[in-house]
Amino acid sequence: MKSIDSISDYLASSSTGNFFLLAGPCVIEGEQMALDIAGNVSEICKRLNIPYVFKGSYRKANRSRIDSFTGIGDMEALEILKKVRNTFSIPVVTDIHSAEEAGIAADYVDILQIPAFLCRQTDLLVAAASTGKMINIKKGQFLSPEAMKYAVQKVIDAGNEQVALTERGVTFGYQDLIVDFRGIPEMKKNGCPVILDVTHSLQQPNQTAGVTGGRPDMIETIARCGIAAGADGLFMETHPEPSKAKSDGANMLRLDLVSGLLERLTILRETINKINK
Repeated sequence: MKSIDSISDYLASSSTGNFFLLAGPCVIEGEQMALDIAGNVSEICKRLNIPYVFKGSYRKANRSRIDSFTGIGDMEALEILKKVRNTFSIPVVTDIHSAEEAGIAADYVDILQIPAFLCRQTDLLVAAASTGKMINIKKGQFLSPEAMKYAVQKVIDAGNEQVALTERGVTFGYQDLIVDFRGIPEMKKNGCPVILDVTHSLQQPNQTAGVTGGRPDMIETIARCGIAAGADGLFMETHPEPSKAKSDGANMLRLDLVSGLLERLTILRETINKINK
């Protein structure tokens, strides 16, 4: 397993100059599912020289309805993340929602992710930074790319320079999101990696049924645009059967489609690299 101090280097380590990938289920639903997804995507990424981080939320705190699935239990899910990490020798990332969670989750994962709705919470950012782990901050749907420099600075001022920013769409009306690709080069001015969250950018929130909708048919379009705009990494949620996923199934990429998509995106990245020489 990569050491804590080498995560930033690991994400930039591809000999081909490829993008890196954060991918996995929205939430940990069980051990075998997590291992199956991690093993599948890990093998694809090895073949394509894509630095890979397994993503899985150990608990989902932000749900539309009180009866929505939130997790199988915090410690059980964290242990599964640890097992994925050790089994495949890959870093893992999970969301945290409060300052108290930072130290707990840090014992099991390599990257702590700050949800978009919480990206301005100073105590959360400082607590996460204080763990020494890399911090991935998702840009709030209500913030400009320029405003994210203050979130980055909070982490740096807390003594941690391992920080990344993730674009995940901007609120458009009540029930849709749009991606302003100008935000990718704008946020790169902060000197940190910028990630495009492809699948959450295609959410359709605030549906009257209380279950978020999505446009998975647009995943490849958004991902291609992100690579062309200079994103350092991509974030995608995937599941063997999105229709049966317990969270965010409406905007997930089906697991059997991951290989073909990453192959095409790698070709695109190689072309962009040639253009930028």
